[in-house]
Amino acid sequence: MELVIDRVSKQYENHIAVDRISLRLREGVYGLLGANGAGKTTLMRVICGILKPTSGSVYFDGIEVKEEGYRAILGYLPQDFGYYPEFTGKDFLLYIAALKGMEKRVAKKKTEELLDLVALQTVAEKKIKSYSGGMKQRLGIAQALLNEPKLLILDEPTTGLDPGERVKFRNLLAELGKKSIILLSTHIISDLEDITDEVLLMKSGEIVYQGKWEEKKRWVRGALPSLFY
Repeated sequence: MELVIDRVSKQYENHIAVDRISLRLREGVYGLLGANGAGKTTLMRVICGILKPTSGSVYFDGIEVKEEGYRAILGYLPQDFGYYPEFTGKDFLLYIAALKGMEKRVAKKKTEELLDLVALQTVAEKKIKSYSGGMKQRLGIAQALLNEPKLLILDEPTTGLDPGERVKFRNLLAELGKKSIILLSTHIISDLEDITDEVLLMKSGEIVYQGKWEEKKRWVRGALPSLFY
């Protein structure tokens, strides 16, 4: 299992948001760190096929991002995920499952499992507009996991979660990372320390460091302030 990002760039007129990034990621959890405007979200959207790169290509096990089979292995939680406020949590997950082409019987079973996993089973029949911010975020996490993705892209996934929910989420990612590739963008360093196999530091559209978190923890922490200037 391998995600290949080959010399990917994304340019908007005179602004280069992603600058010739090449990466090879295998099973595990990868933390993506950088200041606002560093290009993290743009890179993630390119990996998900939402944005077309100006140059370069993205493959997962030989399947290019623009191919139909790529979507089948992908789970994505954007920083601000869209939802229908009049839908119940359960109906929303079933709707997303239908969009992903999941069989109805499988979708129902997976929906129930995920509502339990993210502790939303007691409000599953309530409309999303009545949910708190943390509950909406947990619903977003659930929809990203519906198709048991081999590639999971998460942009600021712990926003709105309380400390206890963050711990549960980190434990979940650690388990999922044993059999999938997870790319996680966050501003909360503690979300990465115990579960991240590698950390990627991004600045001005470039990856300025890639390496093992535990081996370079002091270096990474020391480098973080420079990413914001």
